[in-house]
Amino acid sequence: MIKMTAKTFKTLDDFLGTHFIYTYDNGWEYEWYAKNDHTVDCRIHGGMVAGRWVKDQEANIVMLTEGIYKITWTEPMGTDVALDFVPNEKKLNGTIFFPAWVKQHPEITVTFQNEHIDRMHEVREKYDTYPKLVVPEFAHITYMGDAGQNNEDVISEAPYDGITDDIREGRYFDENYHRINK
Repeated sequence: MIKMTAKTFKTLDDFLGTHFIYTYDNGWEYEWYAKNDHTVDCRIHGGMVAGRWVKDQEANIVMLTEGIYKITWTEPMGTDVALDFVPNEKKLNGTIFFPAWVKQHPEITVTFQNEHIDRMHEVREKYDTYPKLVVPEFAHITYMGDAGQNNEDVISEAPYDGITDDIREGRYFDENYHRINK
């Protein structure tokens, strides 16, 4: 059974391989994994694109100063994301820049993105990009797990009701941070 990590974050290596669950002040719940120094995986559990999940998203991951990290990326659908993690204080600030079409048709994105990259590109070209919906929010980190880098079990299935509670309560991963029920 995995419990929330109590480590102190100082270096970039401390951050990489960490699995997070956090809830924005607007109520949207996200799950996010710093898979390695250039890729992230995530599942979205609340908000207008709840149900969406992504593996191996290329990202820029840097340490701004000891214990504070900035991660940025652009998704195939045209959404831009900028996250500032302050894990020692269990908080982050995120800004999501949704293209206009995502606000108008969020259901198109609610899928496993990796299997629908061509569709995301097609829709991005078909519908309006501007004006972008900018969502700047603070979030509280409700879970941090030390999954290790490149652990394919962390984000490996579609989100389901109760998955974040299963993770937080130790019912999802074994002591080696592998999924219990595959």
